[in-house]
Amino acid sequence: MADAAIVFEHVRKEYPDGTVAVEDLSLEVEEHEILALVGPSGCGKSTTLRMTNRLVEPSGGRILVGGEDVLAADPVRLRRSMGYAIQNVGLFPHRTVAQNVATVPGLQRWDRKRTRDRVAELLELVGLAPDRYANRYPHELSGGEQQRVGVARALATDPPVLLMDEPFGAVDPAGRRRLQAEFWRIQRDLGTTVMFVTHDIDEAVRLGDRVAVFSRGGHVEQLADPVEILARPASDAVRALVGDGAPVRLLGITHVERGDVTAGGTADGLPTVELGASLAHALEAVAESQSGTVAVVEGADGRVVGMLDASGVLGALRRAVDAGVMSADARTAGRG
Repeated sequence: MADAAIVFEHVRKEYPDGTVAVEDLSLEVEEHEILALVGPSGCGKSTTLRMTNRLVEPSGGRILVGGEDVLAADPVRLRRSMGYAIQNVGLFPHRTVAQNVATVPGLQRWDRKRTRDRVAELLELVGLAPDRYANRYPHELSGGEQQRVGVARALATDPPVLLMDEPFGAVDPAGRRRLQAEFWRIQRDLGTTVMFVTHDIDEAVRLGDRVAVFSRGGHVEQLADPVEILARPASDAVRALVGDGAPVRLLGITHVERGDVTAGGTADGLPTVELGASLAHALEAVAESQSGTVAVVEGADGRVVGMLDASGVLGALRRAVDAGVMSADARTAGRG
């Protein structure tokens, strides 16, 4: 397996009233991945996230970040070394967008030019033109724009680890999908290691490289890639969370690959789909095609790489399920 950026070793959190939020958690977050923590309310996923930067103090066990025991670190320095984004954003209402994004660089005493350049770079990265947004105040922004500023602020000092707790939960569904896509692109560009808490299984499988399904007490019911979670739920708790929508979700997170396409053919008179399109999009195009076939194209010039029909879509889905099961088994074996 890849190197672990964050390691939980038999971590426990018990509150003074005897409530056990996390009983005995052992978990590894690989470098450069998005690990989505999903589960019902009260299952310990947010507590787990907050123990990572010691906003909540563990009662037992060890948490290592970059090989360093967080309990041995100065908590203020620890928090400044990680990005942190939450549902209600937490922007300072009396500070401009630029000033909000510059919060941690200011605490770390960056010079003005370095800070100004970084703020402009990040606003561009999250899709907010600096000349339009830098001098606005939070109340002048939409909910989605505020969330983008929150993500930019969390990334301000290019932290190796980013913690996110329901960061898009307060945004309308259409805006949420756009933010998810934008965030996924940003994470791929930067390679940041992300722990992402959500209650939404659709969001978990859409964004997560792996998904950890929690139940009460911080118990991990299943830890696997999204295809494995949807195709092979490991327990009744996972099956209940996934529900009846697994086939549709699988189509949405699986993509057309070159091996799914029948060689030959031309695009004349046929609908087209891009190589790498989701199977959901491909299946919709196949269903709308009078011939039941679409041309698969690649590149800016729309070069045809082959044909795809309904049987090809189903074959791609089987391939993805088989690959997901195999990769999950391999990871389990690798951890011993």
